[in-house]
Amino acid sequence: MSTKAPSSKRERDPAATRQRLIDATVRLMVQQGFSATSVDQICQTAGMTKGGFFHHFENKEAIGTAAVEWWGLMGTSLYAEAWKDTTLDPLDQLHRMFDIMVGFTQRSDEACVCMVGMMSQEMSATHPAFQAACEKELNLWTYNVAKMLTAAKKKHKPKTKFDPERVAWFLNSLWQGSMLVGKTCRSQELIRHNLKLARSYVDGLFQAN
Repeated sequence: MSTKAPSSKRERDPAATRQRLIDATVRLMVQQGFSATSVDQICQTAGMTKGGFFHHFENKEAIGTAAVEWWGLMGTSLYAEAWKDTTLDPLDQLHRMFDIMVGFTQRSDEACVCMVGMMSQEMSATHPAFQAACEKELNLWTYNVAKMLTAAKKKHKPKTKFDPERVAWFLNSLWQGSMLVGKTCRSQELIRHNLKLARSYVDGLFQAN
């Protein structure tokens, strides 16, 4: 009796069931990557049968892509705290962005990693769906940072000529690369140091008030 009731409840809430599968996929793929994660593991972690899995997703690539998209939405909602106050000086918004990124490195129970970066490295060359999903999220991050840089450039006198979009891509590359190196070297401090340098670089683009 106790095993059938949750199953029945899941069937009445397909959106929650789908999300539970995505949550399990995110947890597993962030820990061990796409290739090392199996459908059986996803089902076991989510407490689902394989029949339930294939009711919602055609294959592992499909749920992996959905997991990347979910990660992007989650990440953007956290980064949005930097620019949600439109009355704030855009340079202060950028400072908030760096503070948020540093905050990701200070969680004692988990490493600072990005599923988008991990899947870009592992899958984009061989799986077009992953490449497109990852590119979309990387472009969105860059767009939001470039938007703040453009606004800061209008408000503060630049010390040197710079293209906000190119600088945003540089910061994106530094952020993703720092998480990769920090994970490999098991050093959150390395990531924080790189972010401190990146913040100084951004401040150095503008003349002091």
